[in-house]
Amino acid sequence: MYKLFFEDLEVGREVTFGSYKVTKEEVIEFAQKYDPQYFHTDEELAKKSVFGGLCASGWHTSAMLMRMMVDRMADEGLAGLGSPGIDNLRWLKPVFPGDTLSATAKLLEKRDSKSRPELGLVKDHTTVFNDKGEKLMEVTSNYMVAKRPR
Repeated sequence: MYKLFFEDLEVGREVTFGSYKVTKEEVIEFAQKYDPQYFHTDEELAKKSVFGGLCASGWHTSAMLMRMMVDRMADEGLAGLGSPGIDNLRWLKPVFPGDTLSATAKLLEKRDSKSRPELGLVKDHTTVFNDKGEKLMEVTSNYMVAKRPR
């Protein structure tokens, strides 16, 4: 099932991935359930907000990135084992319905796990862009990757 293991990853590796089309319906549905602020849920009121229109919650943007990351890991066959957390998350610009998102991730560091010798820990910095090339979000995250079975 896996083709890419901890040993295969090199610091400095950059990967561009994703193509996620943001829809008005999804923006509203997510916000109604998790972040019901008017600029995420009401198209008319949102026009009067600082954003000038309906926009996705930052948490929704994070979830869309997560989907793109999981799809990339599946495509690559990366032996990802989850994440112990993130170090930094910045929402730089709003995400609007009609935007198509993509991302670039750069591997910053990797190290062996001290408590789990069968896995390694990786840190990367990911930037989310819209189809105009604008930076929308940046996140520095940590994740676990399986080592190649012996």
